[in-house]
Amino acid sequence: MLKFDEELFVKLVEKEGLSFQSQIEEIVDHICHKGYSNIFLIGAGGTIAMMYPYEYILKSQSTIHVHAEIAAEFIVMNHKHLSEDSVCIFTSVSGTTEDTIAAVEYCRQKGATTIALVAEPNTPLTKMVDFCITTGSEKHSFDTFFMLLYMFIFRFMYNNNEFPQYEQFTKEVSLLPQAILSAVKSFDQKAEDFAIKHKDTEYHMMVGSGNLWGNTYSYAMCILEEMQWIHAKSIHAAEFFHGTLELVVEDTSVILLKGEDETRPLVDRVERFAEKITNNLTIIDTKDFTLDGISKEFRKHFAVSINWAILSRISVYLERERNHPLELRRYYRKVEY
Repeated sequence: MLKFDEELFVKLVEKEGLSFQSQIEEIVDHICHKGYSNIFLIGAGGTIAMMYPYEYILKSQSTIHVHAEIAAEFIVMNHKHLSEDSVCIFTSVSGTTEDTIAAVEYCRQKGATTIALVAEPNTPLTKMVDFCITTGSEKHSFDTFFMLLYMFIFRFMYNNNEFPQYEQFTKEVSLLPQAILSAVKSFDQKAEDFAIKHKDTEYHMMVGSGNLWGNTYSYAMCILEEMQWIHAKSIHAAEFFHGTLELVVEDTSVILLKGEDETRPLVDRVERFAEKITNNLTIIDTKDFTLDGISKEFRKHFAVSINWAILSRISVYLERERNHPLELRRYYRKVEY
């Protein structure tokens, strides 16, 4: 596959990523023994989008109080639920994201417990937080972060006496890297076909919901807009019929991200509408993938990882077809703002 090193993926995500389970359990168990009042999932851009699935999971599966917050807004809003009893979780590939670093400093000033997942070692963020998991490589960092966040969030739920299936769940987390590999291989040709068809498409609507809303938001903004300079809009399926539908015409590119959680009927509703109007409807559905060893009960959670991995295959083919490197920027980290 184009720009995909299977051996490296297995090394970084499966062998090394899974090795952090015991460390994560020690961190969570220590915090739970000490006691905490709520969890804040804080990020900027792609990393706040990464947090939205876990906010959804906790809100729909747990009584733990959770808040997903955009770092820069969080700092200025004077959030009344943040206290010394809060647990604040951050992710950063580079470990140098300014908004994230500022938010960590703010949380520490409030006395909150801070946790970070960071790809690059020996960076500012790794040295600031109370607990840090450093994966050591930017390659496949999001795939790894998603997997580690499953371990964190479901351990908190288990310790809250809400998730007795934890042992079976962690066994299936260990199967997730191979499930991802199988999914990206089976989707790769469709990813290439999409890129060829849409290399000159100037505007995409991306629609998702539930635990895939974060991926919808992130892919439209961080990949299509930031990395490919393509106009895109992320639309929550529940809100699609409150404005955006009026912009759909026969050649509008509408991309539906379908997961397997409770909100799937919301995306089905958009599909029924869009297929009557546009001839440019793309449906990316995690139900299309086998996911050997993953139980039906947990598929809805792992849909986040599967969806992100297959979307990433579209990215590399768009890069090739458009002759536009994914690393190319006009402004981000180029100019002061």
